[in-house]
Amino acid sequence: MLTVRAPATSANLGSGFDVFGVALVRPGDVVRVERARETTIEITGAGAEFIPTDPADNTAGVVARELDAPARIQIDKGIRPSSGLGSSAASAAATAVALDELYDRGLSDEELVRVAAEGEAAVSGEAHADNVAPAILGGFTIVTDDGITTLEADLSLVVCLPETVVSTRDARGVVPDSVTMDQSVETVGNAATLVAGMARDDPDLVGRGMADPVVTPARAELIDGYEAVESAAREAGATGIAVSGSGPSVLAVCRPGDRREVAAAMVEGFSEAGVDARAYPTEVGSGAEIYR
Repeated sequence: MLTVRAPATSANLGSGFDVFGVALVRPGDVVRVERARETTIEITGAGAEFIPTDPADNTAGVVARELDAPARIQIDKGIRPSSGLGSSAASAAATAVALDELYDRGLSDEELVRVAAEGEAAVSGEAHADNVAPAILGGFTIVTDDGITTLEADLSLVVCLPETVVSTRDARGVVPDSVTMDQSVETVGNAATLVAGMARDDPDLVGRGMADPVVTPARAELIDGYEAVESAAREAGATGIAVSGSGPSVLAVCRPGDRREVAAAMVEGFSEAGVDARAYPTEVGSGAEIYR
């Protein structure tokens, strides 16, 4: 049996819709695989009862099919489904890395990302790589049609997960079909600032670069308490804040000394809106890791 842990991830980071992603130190999924004649899936952990075990409908099962690598797959969910923290991506990424090793496929990092993205499509309907890329490669990733760019970054983060659900399909449904020229120029400038901040490990630049006039305002409407959480986080020292992926988790960037205060403030912000929430003080982390 082979064991792989893959991290939670946060996609978009405000200005980088469908392009930016970042791996988080915590939480994460643990996947165990062993060879079998046909693929079976067992799931425990956070939200396990809501995840299909039919291999045709499960991200890990789709990955096994894509790799022609049947296996008994055991998934211990540390990342709640429909959280905006790359829950399905983590399972797909861990399975891709595990089965590649178990069957000695020798796939490149980008090939592993492609296979894991096909698993993601089982949940989101489309093979997006903005979560699976950082889940496999770690760090901060930039995904385009031409390839994947990875930057190592040393940055303090907080993700706050409310006890509500926003489906990926609903979150994509509220994204505007078009933008104005002013919005486009603002978004490009902010995204460039964010990348520069990641390269410099600069939380102030990253925070400024997270500002987003298009996707974040639309998705924030789906999250009860978002405005209160944003205000509380900034007062506690957050340099930037955005919806994490499709939500409902909210991602904040801060300086290391402010992390716990920001986490507490975000939980309190949700509480003021009558929503229970849990915060994870974390940082930019590594990608999927094999344990023997």
